Amino acid sequence: MRQFVLTGIMLIGGLLLTGCGATKIDNSAGRATVYEDARSPGKIQGVGVESQDIMAVTDQMMRDMLSNPQLVNREIAPRIIIDSEYFTNESSSRINKNMLTDRLRINLNRAANGRLTFVGREFADMVEKERELKRMGVVDGGTIRSTQATAGADFRLVGRIMSLDAMDTRSQERSRYHQITFELIDLELGTYVWSGMYEFQKTAQDDIIYR
Repeated sequence: MRQFVLTGIMLIGGLLLTGCGATKIDNSAGRATVYEDARSPGKIQGVGVESQDIMAVTDQMMRDMLSNPQLVNREIAPRIIIDSEYFTNESSSRINKNMLTDRLRINLNRAANGRLTFVGREFADMVEKERELKRMGVVDGGTIRSTQATAGADFRLVGRIMSLDAMDTRSQERSRYHQITFELIDLELGTYVWSGMYEFQKTAQDDIIYR
C-alpha cells in the first residue's frame, strides 16, 4: 500500500514538472525607447494636434509678428501679455493650450531682442507679494529698482483652436480640419492690432488617444 502511494506521488510530481516545463513565458525585453524628430510625424500618428503642428504654427506666428511694423518699429517697446487665459480650445482635439502660448512667447522673447516686452500677468500675485514685503521692510529693495506700480500691458494675445470633423462610415477613415487663430488686442481701445491664422487637415484610418 505504501509503495502504491509513493508511486502515485512521484507520478503526480512528474506531471506537474512536465506541465511547468511546457509553459512558455516571454521574458524578452520590450521595445527600446527611440528619440524622434519633434518636427516630423512620429511613429504614432492621428488626426489631432501633434508636436510638429505646435512647432510649425508657433514658428509661423512668431515670424509674422516680428514682421509687423506696428509691433516692432515703435520707439518704446510695447508691453504684451501672451498666455492661455484668453486662448480657447473649441476643437475636438485634446491639447494643452500652454504648449502653444508658452512656445510662442519664449521664442518671441528670444528673437525680438528688446523690441517687445512681455508682461507675466499670470504671476501677478507672486509679484505683488514680493512688492509688499519690500514696502514693509521685511526684505530689502533688491538690486534693480522700485516702481510705483507693476507693468501695465499694451496688447494681449487672444485666440481659438477650432476643428471640423468628418468620417467615412465604410472605411472608418477620419478627417479633421484645424483652424488656429492668434490675435493681439489693444488693451485701451479694444481693437485688433495684429491677426494670424494657421490651418491644416489630417486623415487617418484609425485615430489615436491624445492625453
